Amino acid sequence: MASALDALSNWLEYLANERRSSPRTLEAYGDAVRRYILFLQDYRGGPLSADDLGTVRAAELRAWLASRRKGEHPLAPRSISQSLSAVRSFHRFLDRRLSIPNAQIALVRGPRVLPGVPRPVTEDQARGLIAEPGLDADREGWEVARDQALLTLLYGCGLRISEALAISRGDVPMGASIRVTGKGGKTRVVPVLPAVNAAIGLYLDAQPFTLSPAVPLFRARRGGPYSPRHAQAMVQLLRGRLGLPASATPHALRHSFATHLLGAGADLRSIQELLGHASLSTTQRYADVDAAALLSSYSAAHPRAQAAPER
Repeated sequence: MASALDALSNWLEYLANERRSSPRTLEAYGDAVRRYILFLQDYRGGPLSADDLGTVRAAELRAWLASRRKGEHPLAPRSISQSLSAVRSFHRFLDRRLSIPNAQIALVRGPRVLPGVPRPVTEDQARGLIAEPGLDADREGWEVARDQALLTLLYGCGLRISEALAISRGDVPMGASIRVTGKGGKTRVVPVLPAVNAAIGLYLDAQPFTLSPAVPLFRARRGGPYSPRHAQAMVQLLRGRLGLPASATPHALRHSFATHLLGAGADLRSIQELLGHASLSTTQRYADVDAAALLSSYSAAHPRAQAAPER
């Protein structure tokens, strides 16, 4: 009889091979469900078979969520909600693929999580981030060109850092658009500005490596792939030199792309397609940010918005 952990392995293989989930998703989901199974084994006092997962009660699932809130490393509501989402996905797999249903799982509700508000940088701050690497005289010229090309790409096309770093040498030159693979293996076509093509061209002319068409375009100092951690460290250094807040991250340039387009008159549906959002409600958050900025500008500039003088 297959064990619960065997069922977990089968599910992760399904996510990787059929759903084409990202390595990060596989790691997070696998960790959450593994902890869930180990908790149940401890709670029930012995190993679990895959069939035993069909008998898990709502009270047991709630007990596991409570342990995640109060353990040695308590999770925030958003992380608890993500863990519950992983468990629900696992049980859907058990039901549909292994014929092990469990109606109790649907009875459990996670904590209420307020959607995060995007924190973009301003247009001037975005320009500053892109220009700042060029002021560093202590680095190789090709590294400066790489950083400027990557930042221009993030801001000019609204890509996630993982999407930008997945672009291969064979994708360049990009032309007027590029096909990007985003979350869940979904692809979308994103327009490419001339400034983006120009910045990437300068980087390619300067970089010292021989790149085959299949390898990632952006390279680290010793020739290996440039990782998200490299990009985050680079932006952290730049924002420190520019006096920008901690919210100025590589992902903030994607937020800025959307917010600045909206401010220039682009409609939400178009921005949704450019960002690759599955739901318009996710894109709607940028309208909230734009409205807040508009009200702030109104309050600062309109003569009738100023407080009346005391008499």
